[in-house]
Amino acid sequence: MSAMTESPGDRELHEADIQELDQLSKELEKMVEVVENLSVQLTWMAYDMVVLRTGPEVGETLRKLEDEFFHFKTVLETTCMEAIGRLTE
Repeated sequence: MSAMTESPGDRELHEADIQELDQLSKELEKMVEVVENLSVQLTWMAYDMVVLRTGPEVGETLRKLEDEFFHFKTVLETTCMEAIGRLTE
C-alpha cells in the first residue's frame, strides 16, 4: 500500500483548523480569567457579609469612615480651589 499524502488543500484545511483551535484556546483562557476574577470578588463579598453579620459595629465604623472621607475630600477641594484662586489674582 502507498503512504497517504496530503494535498495542498488538505494542508490548508489542517492549518485553518490549528488556527481556529488556537483562537478558541485564547478565548477560553480569557473566559477562565474572567471567571477567576468573579470568583475572587464573590469570595470577598461573602467574607464582607460574614464580617458585617457577626460584627455590625464594623459596618457602622465603615460608614463613619466613609462619611469622614467625603467630608475631608470636600474641605480639601474647597481649600485647593481657594488657594488656586489666590494664586491667579
